[in-house]
Amino acid sequence: MSATALIHLHGVRLFERGLVYVGTDYLSFPLWDKYLEYEYTQQAWSNVAAAANSCKSTDQEIRHECYVYTQILQNPNQQLDRYFEGFKELVASRPLSELRTPEEAAAAAEAGGEQIEGEVNPGSEPSKPVSASLKDAEELEKYIAIREEMYKKAKEFDSKIIGFETAIRRPYFHVRPLNVAELENWHNYLEFIEGGDDFNKVVKLYERCLIACANYPEYWIRYVSCMETSGSLDLADNALARATQVFVKRQPEIHLFAARLREQRGDISGARAAYQLVHAEISPGLVEAIIKHANMERRLGNLEDACSIYEQAIAIEKGKEHSQSLPLLFAQYSRFLYLVSGKVEKGREILDQAVENVQLSKPLLEALIHLESIQSLPKRIDLLDSLVDKFLVPSPENPNIASVDEREELSSIFLEFLDLFGDAPSIKKADDRHAKLFLRHRTSSDSKKRQAEDYIVSEKTKLAKSAVAATNPSVVGAYPGAQNQWPAGYGVQGQTWPQATQAQSQQWNPGYAQQAAYGAYGSYGTGYAPAQAPAASVPSTAGYGAYPSTYPAQAFPQQNYAQPAAAAAAALTPAPQATTVPPTAYYGSYY
Repeated sequence: MSATALIHLHGVRLFERGLVYVGTDYLSFPLWDKYLEYEYTQQAWSNVAAAANSCKSTDQEIRHECYVYTQILQNPNQQLDRYFEGFKELVASRPLSELRTPEEAAAAAEAGGEQIEGEVNPGSEPSKPVSASLKDAEELEKYIAIREEMYKKAKEFDSKIIGFETAIRRPYFHVRPLNVAELENWHNYLEFIEGGDDFNKVVKLYERCLIACANYPEYWIRYVSCMETSGSLDLADNALARATQVFVKRQPEIHLFAARLREQRGDISGARAAYQLVHAEISPGLVEAIIKHANMERRLGNLEDACSIYEQAIAIEKGKEHSQSLPLLFAQYSRFLYLVSGKVEKGREILDQAVENVQLSKPLLEALIHLESIQSLPKRIDLLDSLVDKFLVPSPENPNIASVDEREELSSIFLEFLDLFGDAPSIKKADDRHAKLFLRHRTSSDSKKRQAEDYIVSEKTKLAKSAVAATNPSVVGAYPGAQNQWPAGYGVQGQTWPQATQAQSQQWNPGYAQQAAYGAYGSYGTGYAPAQAPAASVPSTAGYGAYPSTYPAQAFPQQNYAQPAAAAAAALTPAPQATTVPPTAYYGSYY
């Protein structure tokens, strides 16, 4: 092989190596352009047009066929139309014998009627396919039709993904967080591709996604789960290793996921190692990790080890000043004891210890109320009332940093408990306390809400009157001396305001009547997890039973209340004079 051929082969190998990774990306056209430019400079026409070139590397590690135009036309691309036009120009400028690969030429020869490669008819111009024989014209048409069919299929698929592609504003990595809409777009795009039957496209899209979303554990978790479900364990392990060792190694949720995955595979030692890593280095004292680790030991039949995990964590948190995790650890340990092992009295003792060791908090008092509600009579109503009173009524000796909403909610929960198990005097005492502490707060809020609604009703009346004047010119003409208060078009806003209703003041929290029965307290740990020690990224704030919230809510655009009729009415309204009063805001300046 000549030196020129070796140089060309080496260049092809470099391009093919890059195209393996990004050749099917929607924005890969700069690399394809460079590849085409390289092939044009080498005058390798068969390489440019061919679907499969016989040019292969002697290096057994890289054995990629040389695709160019045909390979481009098989996948959606932002510049797909330009490439198809370039392909047609190339075919029109070269004889078919130069465009075919040896394999295609051999196949045509076997079918009969194909000329030997390089042979031309007498009197014909080899560079003009249109002057070739009728047989050559038919073969040329077939040659183009095959590529055109690829192009049409790619364009059809392009029409399905163009919305996802155009919503990707940042395809590269950056430490700044992505906005909610773009994160949601990646999830929707992945879901769409996963619904297809091309596994290679699924892998390629995940790899693209994880360039821009490398700092988000949920995409790594989704990638690993998808590969696990499809049976591609090597790809799953590779993605999990990259996530836990490089990209999101300081975020606890990826290690908790790894622990659960290893447990499911039967790798118990690996699962324990993942939990220990979270306990010791990533996020010491993380309640979710402690709960999940203890539950795994329980599933394995190691009940004593599960209790030991809770006890060790509680002992460590006791040594910290103002531990936010300690109340929830006490509550969860008590719950674990009486629900799993049936040790009700032991669970009550744990909560009694919590009252002595930590500041009263809503989750702790909820746990106490729930435990008493499932105990046999008599209930410890007096003890609960004294604890609730300390929580609801702060004093210099007993400061309380709980918000008004938290205290009001706990008071409502205790009222429901008393309604089930208390007597009339205890209920009256709690009712009076609730009214004294929260009735004025609730009445003030309702009053402010009523004032806002009254203002909206007033503005709605003005808009209605203005709409009548704008849509009925004869009414305005009947009073030539009157000045229109609103500028043209303002009064014809779509009248779709909801009917305002007079809010009634309520003595109790509106949510009190809707409190679930105490049977629903089985998952009380899911709503009040305290903020954990911050990890390298977003701290985990979810409570027991769920991962931290990682799928941002869809951001919906603000609804436009203007109706199409408004534009037509505005066109019929005379233009406002210079002295026209400027439009008033819908809500004024009340807020």
